[in-house]
Amino acid sequence: MPKNISKNLPPTPGVYIMKNTKGEILYIGKAVNLKRRVSSYFLRAHDYRIEKLVSQIKKIEHKKTDTGLEALILESELIKKHQPPFNILEKDDKSFLYVEITKEKFPRVLLVRGKDHSSNLKPKTSNLLYGPFTSSSALREALKIIRRVFPYSIHEPGKIYNRPCFDFSIGQCPGTCKGLISEKDYQRTIKNIKLFLSGKKHQILKSLSKDMKQASNSLEFEEAEKIKRQIFALKHIEDTAFISEDSHLKSNSYNLKPNFRIEGYDISNISGVSAVGSMAVFINGKPNKNEYRKFKIKTVKGPDDVGMLKEIIRRRFDHKNWAFPDVILIDGGRGQVNAAKSVLNERNLKIPIVGIAKGPKRKKNDLIYINSGRDGGKVKIDKKILIQVRDEAHRFAIQYHKQLRSRNFLT
Repeated sequence: MPKNISKNLPPTPGVYIMKNTKGEILYIGKAVNLKRRVSSYFLRAHDYRIEKLVSQIKKIEHKKTDTGLEALILESELIKKHQPPFNILEKDDKSFLYVEITKEKFPRVLLVRGKDHSSNLKPKTSNLLYGPFTSSSALREALKIIRRVFPYSIHEPGKIYNRPCFDFSIGQCPGTCKGLISEKDYQRTIKNIKLFLSGKKHQILKSLSKDMKQASNSLEFEEAEKIKRQIFALKHIEDTAFISEDSHLKSNSYNLKPNFRIEGYDISNISGVSAVGSMAVFINGKPNKNEYRKFKIKTVKGPDDVGMLKEIIRRRFDHKNWAFPDVILIDGGRGQVNAAKSVLNERNLKIPIVGIAKGPKRKKNDLIYINSGRDGGKVKIDKKILIQVRDEAHRFAIQYHKQLRSRNFLT
């Protein structure tokens, strides 16, 4: 096996195709950095399966993509076409993951296992499938990204709610929950999702550019602006940590600039009562309690954590004399992180945001990144420090909430 087999690979996103001496495809993989990923096969020890694969490799070809997300989609397409032995031996077809687009008036976009998708249940009326995908975490992250560009419905068909859902409020549901989008407009969104999942991003961009020009010529400036935002989002997809083997966040020690400041925010209330917010501050990885701040919620009524979070971040940045953070840490998931981002956008602030989502059983610590650092890369901070900041913000918020409840009870 030549040592320099990965020498000519580019440090860009794409798919790599490993072949044996007969030119047969052994394995197909994805990467956000082809050179680094392929090199890793030959620079360190692996388990028996990988060692066996490496011993048979004679040639490695590659196909570049614009982003890691598109590498994920291309990998799926090529695995489906070629069925490489080192890809399919690990799983049977029923355990692979697929994206399923339903055949309904307002189609849903779902994540399903091979054993669960409708073609196994109703072959004559099967929904449209994309896959197989080998990683559930990568595919879930990919769907999150796609949904931010092309909001789609996950609601039960035909069901109309009293008010729009939470996803609608953060721009990830098109409003099918309240009948706020026409079937024609929604089908256009679904068409673009199908094209993207087929690896045809450039076709989408061409079509959107044409639609934007038509909307502008018809003086439909709001529609033209909406399409412009979609074009921008497609051209600037951020490769988050959905391709785990290429994650930049595995190291536990980083060289941060002096006086590196992380601000952690949390909300505490019971059904909107005695609602408070907190700001914990860590400097150089250590808590600085003199910098902690607490906020009594003033403008938001009822149980609205997202609205409360927006209020306290707005109030925090009203204080121009407070030192600005290098990173903002949010105790919450995508909705809370998007809320923080919207406040920063209002004030034209470019500060990286990290969220820590606990998951449905509150046992996980999944990191969510929005707003990359000023140099375009992710902020490299020990995950343990981020969790400590989150825990301190949470503790401080609960402490103040209890104090406020006690005062209210006594009065």
